[in-house]
Amino acid sequence: MQRRGRKARPFFHIVIADGRAPRDGKFIEKIGTYNPITEPADIQLNFDRALYWLQTGAQPTDTVRTILSYKGVMYKNHLLKGVKKGALTEEQAEAKFQAWLSDKEEKIESKRKDSELSRKEAKKQALEAEKLVKENRAKEIAAKRAAAVEEQVEAAKQEIREEAAEGETAESPTEEVKAEAPAEAEAKVEEKAEQPEASDEQPEAKEEPAEEVKDEAKEEIAEQPAEADEKPAEETREPEVEEKKVEDKEEEKKEEPAEETREEAKAEDKAEEEEKKEEPAEETREEPQAEEKKEEKAEEKAEEEEKKEEEKK
Repeated sequence: MQRRGRKARPFFHIVIADGRAPRDGKFIEKIGTYNPITEPADIQLNFDRALYWLQTGAQPTDTVRTILSYKGVMYKNHLLKGVKKGALTEEQAEAKFQAWLSDKEEKIESKRKDSELSRKEAKKQALEAEKLVKENRAKEIAAKRAAAVEEQVEAAKQEIREEAAEGETAESPTEEVKAEAPAEAEAKVEEKAEQPEASDEQPEAKEEPAEEVKDEAKEEIAEQPAEADEKPAEETREPEVEEKKVEDKEEEKKEEPAEETREEAKAEDKAEEEEKKEEPAEETREEPQAEEKKEEKAEEKAEEEEKKEEEKK
């Protein structure tokens, strides 16, 4: 047998050569090939030339002997020797050889079928193993995605909770401001009511011009709602800018007479001080009456301020 083929993939030629020749050297005749890589092994052999060289006295190597016996060359040579000796006829020898050949072919075919089935089973097992691996990977990926989705949902819920908490904290100061607003209004009313008490020591002459100013303001306030009632609903819906202008004008009107009253009050204070020196007894009698009038005026002021606030609203 002469070796051919590349490394780790051998391929052999079955040749007739001199025993003294090297393995891969000079040969007399090539009678077949042998490929051990395939399953079953692929053997191509010239049956008649192999039988001829056996009958002429060629001595096969161990490997070539097994190949020849596998193909039936050795068995046919044995039968032909029996025919020569007269133990068998040619017909009997041929019948025995054909029976052996059919049995050998059946064995080879069954072996091929078994090898094919084993290959198919191996492929099935490999495919099943791949499917299991893919399913496991898909499960792992699905679990990771589900965990990521749960984390996103929890983060969204946490954000909603934080926003709700921030909204509650933002609403709480507004409620406190709303609760403090009426308290501040009440405090302002009390301060305004206490302002005339601080000027209790002043004489009555000082308060008379203030009363006239209040009467004028009352008349203006009484005239304004009457005019507002006559106007249609569309005209009453004026912008806030016009309301501010009206308020500014009212404050200017109130401030002008207040300045005049201050100058008059100074002149009157001097006259009253002189009168106090001359008539102390009369002033002591008029003080309780002045206090009662001041209290009444403070109540009137508080009522007027309440009315103004309602009109502004």
